[in-house]
Amino acid sequence: MCIAIPAEVVELKENNVGVVDYGDLRQEVQLDLVDVKVGDFVLVHVGFAIQKLSREEALETREIFRQVYATLEE
Repeated sequence: MCIAIPAEVVELKENNVGVVDYGDLRQEVQLDLVDVKVGDFVLVHVGFAIQKLSREEALETREIFRQVYATLEE
């Protein structure tokens, strides 16, 4: 199974590289597959932003992941 995680684009760098924020972690990802600007939300899979999301969709998905992880820790 493959999972893509929502993240916010916080910085654009050269060569289609961006820095994204997952909420508690920042990571460089490739932006070759999407046209984004700082502040946009994307789905990230294996180091590539693969799809642009609305802010609402991204934050809702993040909350679902948070709830799942919290349940697993119980």
